[in-house]
Amino acid sequence: MDTLFEKLKEYLKMDTEIAFEEFNDYYKQLILELNEKFNDFDQDACLKARFICTTVQSNAESRSKHSKAKGKAFKKIVSKCAFWADAIHFRLLKEGMTEAAIEEGIEAINREV
Repeated sequence: MDTLFEKLKEYLKMDTEIAFEEFNDYYKQLILELNEKFNDFDQDACLKARFICTTVQSNAESRSKHSKAKGKAFKKIVSKCAFWADAIHFRLLKEGMTEAAIEEGIEAINREV
């Protein structure tokens, strides 16, 4: 998750949007990582994964409104990222984190970016 997080930080510092192909590749790497390693994530990895999912979700949602040609693809990304963000949130709660602690963790990550 750290590699994806570092790449996201790069993207967030950019002044221009990345091409759909690069955005889609990043999304696919994210989903692959979640599918393969989610059960092994510690709390820090879960918080980073949730931050990444919500960021990609938000970006895809915005892009879906501006791109008719790729709108369906962006909506699929929004849906999958929302699913994973919810699953991660549920897991963090199940493992004993409070809503406030999750928010604090996400805010700390946001400040790091």
